[in-house]
Amino acid sequence: QVQLVESGGGLVQAGGSLRLSCIASGRTFSAYDMAWFRRRPGRELAERELVAGISAADNSTYYGVLVEGRFTISRDNAKNTLYLQMNSLKPEDTAVYFCAAEGEDGTGSYDYSGQGTQVTVSS
Repeated sequence: QVQLVESGGGLVQAGGSLRLSCIASGRTFSAYDMAWFRRRPGRELAERELVAGISAADNSTYYGVLVEGRFTISRDNAKNTLYLQMNSLKPEDTAVYFCAAEGEDGTGSYDYSGQGTQVTVSS
């Protein structure tokens, strides 16, 4: 059973930084693509926004247009841990951030996610 546990959220002033972590268990972490999503205030439960992703094959990364240049996704396969370094935070980055993992069916969909960690950026 895949389990994902996020940590590192909190309250920060605009312009500040946070680093989120996600510890994975239940299968071989290094074999699957991983991503961070977020759900901003007032959005429906199903409305999640892709923040960043990282591949298992070559650690290539991709970012949502709203965070590119400010956020960095990385993974430590030895520690089964996914990270999101967030710099130059803005109030509009306020959201619940979720770690997500690729499913086993080969479609590339992110079938697993954690409970999320709250990030609040004050102006």
